[in-house]
Amino acid sequence: MDWTKVNIYTTSDGTEPVCGCLLNTGVTGFEIKDPKDLEEFLEHKTGNWDYIDEELLGMKDCETCVTVYLPQNSQGADMLAAIRSEMSALGDRDTEKAFGRLSVELDSVREEDWANNWKKYFKPLKIGDKLVVKPSWENYPETDGRIILEIDPASSFGTGQHNTTQLCMELLEKYMNGCRKILDLGCGSGILSIAAMLLGAESASAVDIDSNSTKIAAENAAKNRIPEGRYRTFCGNIVTDSRLCDDIGGGYDIITANIVADVLIAMSPIFGNFLKKDGILIVSGIITERCDEVISAISTKGFAHIETKENNGWAAAVFRL
Repeated sequence: MDWTKVNIYTTSDGTEPVCGCLLNTGVTGFEIKDPKDLEEFLEHKTGNWDYIDEELLGMKDCETCVTVYLPQNSQGADMLAAIRSEMSALGDRDTEKAFGRLSVELDSVREEDWANNWKKYFKPLKIGDKLVVKPSWENYPETDGRIILEIDPASSFGTGQHNTTQLCMELLEKYMNGCRKILDLGCGSGILSIAAMLLGAESASAVDIDSNSTKIAAENAAKNRIPEGRYRTFCGNIVTDSRLCDDIGGGYDIITANIVADVLIAMSPIFGNFLKKDGILIVSGIITERCDEVISAISTKGFAHIETKENNGWAAAVFRL
């Protein structure tokens, strides 16, 4: 398998939160290059060192960098989008700018080359009993009655390839009966709210902390022929912005939140403000090791846990208010 090297530029103070974000996206291996580590080594080294490699000494002037390697396939593409979304959200939380520029860059690969090279990995994907997700350059014969949802790989998470997205879409299909109004928190590409609209919802609101994500979600909704007046996007942090919460409003039949465990826990006191009585909450983006923690946090806020679904180390959970 071929791999793409991805560099995330930060600071010494930023390495820990950056690595935490990477773990949330499912990345478990990374390299850290930090000039502060070299300075500490040179200051406290013991023994006789007759020779230190010049490349190592060159670290003194380098920018702190966390490096990960992503497979060149559809999962890798979705992971890259998730990493970018996580870094954007981390940057918004970093009000003192202590974590540096948090830029995500592909090593020795042009963005346009990356996009074209990975096109070959994106094929029509059947999800659940009713939907098929496909990129714009692929044809799908409409002979099996499935609803086509068209999403192209972009800089926002959600092409249907990732386990968490598939879990959410399968559960969304299951609980859509009678759903008129859906709220998609951490919308990324907008795939979940667009899926809900194609499955029969009358209106959708898509929210993300990243303005690029809400822009792409609106574009994807239009691409799937969702009327503009029935699809709203909001950019901001519902945990800290009460005015944003007022603008989003309430009375939603279903909420989807495919984010990460820590953010879901932080949002748990707010979910109920958006849902109508007996409304459904579907959360995902949770590594299985933290599933019980998320379920406990949400259950203590007046929600009844209905079911949990797992796939390849990831979990999604459903609640009723």
